[in-house]
Amino acid sequence: MHIPVLLEEALNYLAIRPDGVYLDATAGLGGHTGAIAQRITSGRVVASDRDGESLELARRNTAPWADRITYIQSRFSDLPASLANLGIPKVDGLLSDLGPSRFQLLVSAERGFSLTMDGPLDMRLDRTQPKTACDLVNFSTEKDLANLIYQYGEERRARKIAKALVRARPIRSTLQLAGVVEMVAPRTGRLHPATRTFMALRIAVNDELQELDALLAALPALVRVGGRVVIITFMSLEDRKVKHAFQSLAREGQATILTKHVVRPTAEEVRRNPPSRSAKLRALEMRQAEIGDENGDAGSDM
Repeated sequence: MHIPVLLEEALNYLAIRPDGVYLDATAGLGGHTGAIAQRITSGRVVASDRDGESLELARRNTAPWADRITYIQSRFSDLPASLANLGIPKVDGLLSDLGPSRFQLLVSAERGFSLTMDGPLDMRLDRTQPKTACDLVNFSTEKDLANLIYQYGEERRARKIAKALVRARPIRSTLQLAGVVEMVAPRTGRLHPATRTFMALRIAVNDELQELDALLAALPALVRVGGRVVIITFMSLEDRKVKHAFQSLAREGQATILTKHVVRPTAEEVRRNPPSRSAKLRALEMRQAEIGDENGDAGSDM
């Protein structure tokens, strides 16, 4: 079962109009997409995702509202061109939930994201791209591997882990990788000790932070004046990028920040859906920048 995170909060900040055009830039399994589609009549939802397999599941899960949804496989960096190809100059609202889907993490072992099920060391969101996690783990220098794990996973034991991975080569499967990490970085809390290493490799394989930068830079070109942007993050690296981009747009007079503080799941949502516990939502409304306008609301640093 797929439970979309911060669903009601996201819908409220999008302020959906029945005739509006909305972009779900990370359709995943279609939870947010379907909820938006149910609230429009003559409007349209563009459901986009890099992961073609997830997108196909989203298509099935949102079949009752398919007449209001257009499905496209696209990276963030390609979204301006993808929308232009659909004849859509700008949308009335953009939503992006940056968390990996349950399908990727828990259901599909062969995708290589799971810490608990053995599978090939893949981790590609788009399986047509050549670079895999196996390539990074087995052919990166120890220094590059340590830097990658430290920067993207914020893992303090990165050097020790990188040294162990290099010594254990070749590493071909997810459980082999997790086991090597666990031998040199014992569990200290509820997280598996390889969680941050897996996250770092996934980010690196898919250029996720660079793609997020591309999405944030394209917001003025994607969303009309008066349109809303809602982004849900699960990692501090991503949240900082979103916060700083929103503040920059506000200072330039191109947007008004709607969330003075990040919006977090309620205790009840966390109880029902534990993976939501680290989610943070930020929202803004695009506006017409005026010449000499330097008084945009920069929002809170929280």
